[in-house]
Amino acid sequence: MPSQRILTKTLIELADTLVDDFDVVDLLTMLADRCCEALDISDAGIMLAVPIGGSLQVMASSSLLMRKLEIYEIQSSEGPCLDCYQTGQPVLNELLQSATDKWPKFAPAALAAGFQIASAIPMRLRDVTIGALNLFRTEPTLIGDDEHAAARAFADIATIAILQNQAAIDAQTINTHLTHALSSRISVEQAKGMLAERATVDVDEAFRWLRRHARDHNLRLVTLAQGVIDGTVTIDMIEASRPTREA
Repeated sequence: MPSQRILTKTLIELADTLVDDFDVVDLLTMLADRCCEALDISDAGIMLAVPIGGSLQVMASSSLLMRKLEIYEIQSSEGPCLDCYQTGQPVLNELLQSATDKWPKFAPAALAAGFQIASAIPMRLRDVTIGALNLFRTEPTLIGDDEHAAARAFADIATIAILQNQAAIDAQTINTHLTHALSSRISVEQAKGMLAERATVDVDEAFRWLRRHARDHNLRLVTLAQGVIDGTVTIDMIEASRPTREA
């Protein structure tokens, strides 16, 4: 059963993010990180649908390993997140060792990455499903009812945030927000890759530096990323304020 203290802290942090001009990438990254902490999940990730065509793209991952596996899930066109998004229903406690018939490409790749159990929670508001939350465990421990309820609450909060908490949102509004979110993700990925290469650190560490610098200087993550890309924010500036530990 998840710790009530950690759950409360996570819900408060997510709620605090819901401002008029919130940073979608930072919100979803926080969600993935807090799922690992609050629900004792080994790795978590979030995929959102491209407005035109409805295909999924990786938006946030708790680690580089998870990001690579999610990209492979999309490339292989099979896995828990795709099933969850297509049906709008949760995929819970799939034992990967027994899922090779269901996911002949994805299940072996996930097992090779060290995972044993996979789950996915739809990011859904009424009849609109915009993506899914991936939850993976390296131990054969099933997600219980309380953990499922908590993960659903996290996903619902993030979904409402992305859709701007409106009771009735037309398709154009949804497309605008998702297009902006996906564009933001591309800028952030490019910036953290540049920082990782120039500072000779791995991309996960580079991302932590970017997030801390953005928070310390009251910047949106995508704004900081664009500054790194166009050279108005130098790598030396990021390194000068790098964190000794991630909050």
